[in-house]
Formats: sequence, C-alpha cells, structure tokens
Amino acid sequence: MIQTTIKVSGMACSMCEAHINDAIRGAFPVEKVTSSHSKGETVILSQAPLDENALRAAIDATGYTAGEIHAETYEKKGLFHFGKKKD
Repeated sequence: MIQTTIKVSGMACSMCEAHINDAIRGAFPVEKVTSSHSKGETVILSQAPLDENALRAAIDATGYTAGEIHAETYEKKGLFHFGKKKD
C-alpha cells in the first residue's frame, strides 16, 4: 500500500476538505483519503502509486492548489503493535 501526502493550500473548513476528498475519490482508485484544512494537507492510501501530474490536475480543478507531494510505502500496524523491542 502507498501513502501519498499532498500539501494543499486554499482549504478553510470541513467542506473544503470534503470537496478535495470527493475529487480524489472520483479520479483515482483509492482505499482511503483524508484532508485537513488546519494542517493544509491531504493523505491518500492506495494500492499503487498515483500519478503526480494527475493528482495536481484533480486538486487544481477544484480551485485549491496542490503543493509538495510525498509518497512512501505504508504498512498498516495492528491493534497491538507497540513497535519493535530493542535487544
């Protein structure tokens, strides 16, 4: 699974977050998408890497501005995962 974090400027409220989330869900096959206007970012979980240019286009089409995009491998941690003990 891939976690993609995008800096998004222009979001001011929860409706802005929903607008971005809906645009992402409509344009890409994602597992989960969450946006935060207070952090100014959107976090997407997907099975495969997402095209950065297409992401920017989808966000920019909503009237908000996509900034820095960072993608990394995401590993879901179980309920009882407390990290690895050091010997």
